[in-house]
Amino acid sequence: MRYGLRRWAVAAVLLLTAAWAAGACAHDPFPRPRGLEPDVAFWKRIFTQVDTRHGLIHDDRHLDVVYARIEVPENGRERAVKRAKQRYRRILETLAEGKRKGLTAEERRVYRLWKAKGKTRPRDFRAAAKRLRFQLGQADKFREGWVRAGRWRDYIEHTLEQHGLPKGLAALPHVESSFNPHAYSRIGAAGLWQFTPPTARRFLRVDHVVDERMDVYESTEAAARLLKYNYELLGTWPLAITAYNHGAAGMRRAVRKLGTKDIETIVRRYDGRNFGFASRNFYVAFLAALEADREAEKHFGPLRAEASERRITVELPAYVPAAELEKVLGVPRDQLRRWNPALSEAVWRGAKFVPKGYALRLPCTERCPDPDDVTAALSEARMFDRQKPDRYHRVRRGQTLSHIARKYGVSVKALMRANGLRNRNRVRAGQKLRLPLPPARPVQVSLSLSESRPGTSPDGSRSVESGGPAPDHYRVRRGDTLSGIAAKFGVSARRLMAWNHIEDPRRIRPGQRLRVRAPGDDHRRADSPREPTSLASLESETLGPALPGEVHPNLSADPSDYRVASNGTIEVQAAETLGHYALWLETSTAKLRGLNGLRKGKGLRVGRRIKLDFSKVSRKTFEQRRKAYHERLQAEFFSRYRIAGTRHHEVRPGESLWVLATRKYHVPMWLVRQYNPGVTDENVKPGQVLRFPVLESLGPLDKDLASAPGSSHPA
Repeated sequence: MRYGLRRWAVAAVLLLTAAWAAGACAHDPFPRPRGLEPDVAFWKRIFTQVDTRHGLIHDDRHLDVVYARIEVPENGRERAVKRAKQRYRRILETLAEGKRKGLTAEERRVYRLWKAKGKTRPRDFRAAAKRLRFQLGQADKFREGWVRAGRWRDYIEHTLEQHGLPKGLAALPHVESSFNPHAYSRIGAAGLWQFTPPTARRFLRVDHVVDERMDVYESTEAAARLLKYNYELLGTWPLAITAYNHGAAGMRRAVRKLGTKDIETIVRRYDGRNFGFASRNFYVAFLAALEADREAEKHFGPLRAEASERRITVELPAYVPAAELEKVLGVPRDQLRRWNPALSEAVWRGAKFVPKGYALRLPCTERCPDPDDVTAALSEARMFDRQKPDRYHRVRRGQTLSHIARKYGVSVKALMRANGLRNRNRVRAGQKLRLPLPPARPVQVSLSLSESRPGTSPDGSRSVESGGPAPDHYRVRRGDTLSGIAAKFGVSARRLMAWNHIEDPRRIRPGQRLRVRAPGDDHRRADSPREPTSLASLESETLGPALPGEVHPNLSADPSDYRVASNGTIEVQAAETLGHYALWLETSTAKLRGLNGLRKGKGLRVGRRIKLDFSKVSRKTFEQRRKAYHERLQAEFFSRYRIAGTRHHEVRPGESLWVLATRKYHVPMWLVRQYNPGVTDENVKPGQVLRFPVLESLGPLDKDLASAPGSSHPA
C-alpha cells in the first residue's frame, strides 16, 4: 500500500511538472517555431563553433544548406571569399544545366544537399547560384562578449525587470555588439545596444559634447523603453525584436501585407523592400544567442565572467573642465574616460566643459566616495555657468574639407567627426560646419558671481542671451516697441498681439510680461504643419537614403507609413499639408485638390487616403522627400525632449485626440500617432485606452547646441 502511494505521489509530481512545463512553454515570450529550427541551428553554429578566422559559404534563404567552411586570412579575406563563391557558383550552374552523370565528389555532395530538400530542378539550382552568401564566424567574439557581459549583466536584467520585460532580452547585445560598448556599425549605429542617432535621440542625449549611446547604463534604459514600445505596438516579442532591427513601420507593413503575426510566415514569405538578410535573421539569431549564452560553458569550457562594476554617480552642479575633475578626484584621465565614454573627445581635450547636470560615473575601489564630498571639492573659480561656444565656418563655392581643414590647422578626420560626416566629398556651398577648435575667448563666469539661475534674468523671465532654450515670455523694458520685441524673437508683431490679446501695438508698458511663443509651443511647434518654402531647402535637409538592403535608419522607431500604395495613394500623416505634397511632387495644390475633390480652404484629415500625381516626380523620389521632412521634424523635436516613459488614458465622452494631445498631455500629434497607430480624431471612441509618451525636457541646452545646424526650432 505504501509503495502504491509512493508511486502515485511520484506520478502526480511528474504530471504537475509536465503541466507546469507545458504552461511555461505556452507562455514562452520567445517562441521557436519548428520551421525556423534550421535557422537557429545555423546561427548557434556561427556563435559557438566558427571563429572569426573562418566562415561559412551558404544559401541565404535555406541556412541549413552550407557548402563549405573556409579559412579567411586577415589580409585577403575578400579574395578568399570571392574564390569560394565562384567555385560553388560554377557547381550550381553545372547542375542547373542538367548534368547528373560524371559529377565530381563535390558536385555530388552539393546535389545531395538540395535533393534532401526536394529541390533538384534546373531552375532551383539557377536560383541557388544567385543566393550564395558568406557569413564570418563569431565564436571567439561571442566568448569574449560573454565574459565582458559580467560587468553589466545584473544591471541589464534588473532594468528589464523594472520595465516588466523578459530577462532573456539581456542576450540581445550578443547579436548587436558582442557586448562591446565601443562598437560602431556602417550605418552609424553605436554602443552596446547599437542605437542609430535618430532613434537614440528619443531617449538619450546625442550631440557633439555628449553621446549617451556609449554609456552602457543610459543606453540600457533607452533600449528597455524602445523594446517595450515595440512590444506594445506590435503585440509579440518575435515582432518587437525584429522591429529593433527592421523598424516598427516595416513590421507593421509585414503584418498588414501577410495578414498574420506569425514570425515563421513573415520570415519565409515577406518580401519587403528593405527586409533583407539581416532583418529576416534577426529573431532567429537572437534565439541562438540566448541559447548559446545559457550554455556557454558547454561550448567554451570553464568561463569566468568579469565582476560587476561598482560605481557611483555625481551630478555636476556646473560646467566643469575635465582637467579640474582629474585634479580634484585624483583619478587619471584615461580612467575617467573609461568610466564616462559618453563624453566626447572635445571634452577631454578641453574644447568643451563637462556639461552641467552630467551624471559623472566614478569607480568604487576600497570604498565609494561621497558625491557631496566630490562636488564640495570643486573650485568655484573652475566652475562655469555656461558651455564653451563653438566656432563655425560657412562653406564657400569651390571649397573642400581639405581646404577648410588646412585653413584652421585641423585634420580632415577631426572636421568630419565634429560634424558627423561620413563622406569627405559631400559638402556644399552654404553649409555650416562646426570647427573642432577651442574658442578664442572662453567664457569664465563663476557660479558664485551669478545670483540667478542660468538662462534666467533677474526679473524672472528667461533671457535670449542665456544660451538656454528659446524663452516663453519677455519682460518689457523702457524704450521697447512691439515691433522691436517681435524682431528680437523672430516672430511677427501680429502674432505677439494675438498671443497677448493686444489691440493697439503702441500700448505696451515697462514691466509688462509678454508671451513670445505660441501657447503650448514647446511641444507643438515641431508638430504644426508649415507650408514648405522651396524644394532646394527641403533637399538640403535630407539625411540620405538607407544603404541597400538595410532598414532606413532615420525613421526606424517611427511606425508611420510614408510609402505610396500600388494605387498611387498615401495615408495623410500629422504635420503634413497639401502644400508639402505639391512641393514634393513639383505640381500645384490646385491640381491635387481637383484630383481629390477637395474644396479650397478645406484642410486634410489625418489618416485619410488621398491620390497623388506622379507625372513629374517618381514615387521613390516623393517618398525620399517625404521621409526627409519627417526626419528633420523629429530630429528638431528630439533635440529638446526625450521620452521618459508612457501613461495611459481612457477616453471620456466629448474628448478628442487633438485636445488630449496638445492641451492635456502636451505631446505633438505626430508622436501621439506613433504610440497609437491608426487612431484619429474621427475614430477615437469613449472607453478606448490611448497611450501618451511622457516627455522629459533636456534642460537648458548648451549655447552652442541651441544654434547648431539641425537643432533650431521650426519656423
